[in-house]
Amino acid sequence: MVAPSLLLPSAASFSTYRMNEVFQGMQSWNLQKAISCVYVSNQKHSGNNITFYRIPFRDFALHYAWRTFASVGSLEANVVGQGNHVTSGVPSPNNFQRSEAFSDCSSKAMADVKNFERQLEELFDEVKKMIMMGNKKDAIDLLEANYEAVNERINAGARGLEEAAVLDVIALGYMAVGDLKFVGALLEMLNELVDSLKDDEPLLDPVLVHMGSMYSTLGKFKKSVLMYQRAIDIMENKHGKTCLYLVTPILGMAKALGSIGRATKAIEFYHRSINILESCRGSENEDLIIPLFGLGNLLLKEGKSMEAETPYLRILNIYTKLYGEHDGRVGMTMCSLAHVKCAMGNANEAIQLYRNALQVIKDSNYMALDDSTMEKMRVDLAELLHVVGRGKEGRELLEECLLIIEKSRGKEHPSSVRHLINLATSYSRSKDYVQAEHLLRTSLEILTKTVRPDDPSITFPMLHLAVNLYHLRRDEEAEKIALKALHIRENAFGKDSLPVAEALDCLVSIQTRLMEDDEVLLEQLKRILSIQQKEMGFESEEVLITLKKVAFYLDKLGRRNEKLSVQKRLSKLKLKFKQQIKP
Repeated sequence: MVAPSLLLPSAASFSTYRMNEVFQGMQSWNLQKAISCVYVSNQKHSGNNITFYRIPFRDFALHYAWRTFASVGSLEANVVGQGNHVTSGVPSPNNFQRSEAFSDCSSKAMADVKNFERQLEELFDEVKKMIMMGNKKDAIDLLEANYEAVNERINAGARGLEEAAVLDVIALGYMAVGDLKFVGALLEMLNELVDSLKDDEPLLDPVLVHMGSMYSTLGKFKKSVLMYQRAIDIMENKHGKTCLYLVTPILGMAKALGSIGRATKAIEFYHRSINILESCRGSENEDLIIPLFGLGNLLLKEGKSMEAETPYLRILNIYTKLYGEHDGRVGMTMCSLAHVKCAMGNANEAIQLYRNALQVIKDSNYMALDDSTMEKMRVDLAELLHVVGRGKEGRELLEECLLIIEKSRGKEHPSSVRHLINLATSYSRSKDYVQAEHLLRTSLEILTKTVRPDDPSITFPMLHLAVNLYHLRRDEEAEKIALKALHIRENAFGKDSLPVAEALDCLVSIQTRLMEDDEVLLEQLKRILSIQQKEMGFESEEVLITLKKVAFYLDKLGRRNEKLSVQKRLSKLKLKFKQQIKP
């Protein structure tokens, strides 16, 4: 029999970005502003028209270039609003510290470089401003004009640090626009340029840091590691191994290493960044929050929940000392700590932390009650309460979620559907199938008013309803709904897709009690098995469950030889899973 997941996930996860974080990578890129610009554009607006101005290239001694490094700076308050996910794993780009590396340079050279720096900042700030105002096309036009100018120089044979610096900022701009494909092409151009540059080139290290971050955003973590490592080597040679400037690339390196499965090395880099910050800023400085979050997240991901508790407790202590125990950031950290307690098996402690966190966030007005993060916290807590047998308390939370959405968006708003389904699932677990049916039909009525009849989103409540009707022993009605959901998914996702396998599994369970032909049921199970093996691998738990069903029908049909082959596979899989759960 099909058992739908206990509770639907919230529509948005902890990693949902607010509008002012549209430049998601910018936090990790830390736009280090001292990049000598060859061509930039100032803009004059006349309606929607932009006049581009080419700034003539002026030779100047690059060894006098003004070095800027990102400081760890002020931590955005909403960094903990991502639950146990920090949006970037590195500091905000807003605050910078300037190096005193060239006190011997002439005032004119410094003025020239500062002028280029200012122009470059204006270009990037203008791109951000255009995007925030919805003028994406204008932003692209501005970036294209600058790209054409620098590309013309590159084609003419100019392949120095200046060209790399300009391409770097243009790539950051296209990243903000969301044109990741072109960012990839720009990074390839940048790669060719930086490969030919020596490590002693001024401004090379911030360009490499930006490249490392952009490669991470594109999912090319191995290339990201190479960029970060070279940047770290350059910075260490210039400033030593405990310099605060190293924190940004070290954190980027830690994130990239963690993403390619090199957790042990990533943990070392997180600890190194923490050690540098502690030596420079003290052990209770807010700058420690981001690396501590990154470390805690990685340890939790690696199943090291006991070790993960320590960084989260440190974060809680830092926020409490800085802002008081009733601050929203304290509440968000308590939520993250609840995840850790849950992973440790301390369900009651996790539940209390969740409740305290929700109360602190609510009382502090840290975020709106209908905020997606708050919603997810309530759903997570409700699910945990169901797991430990406190379904009534969990159901009260789910009802609260529904009431909040209905109050803020209206009773028939599509966002209420997931809460109706969650409540229905809760009632179904309590064997109140009549109430569950009512809620599921209500959710379907809302969806049918907002989406097409063949929209795949409608199949989720349909399959829940089919299972509920099965429990009410209304098998023929359940079969009809399951068949309809199956056909919608086949048309939407293809006949060999995982959503189709899920619908088929539900249908087979219903048809088993309808005394459907065993041969037909066996063929459907084999189809499910084929899809699962393709999508999940030959040794997944789902494959194990389906193999058991296949073996049952092979035995029922007297196919001894086929059953023997399946039984051998089952024995191997059972042994594997048994070994996995051993302490």
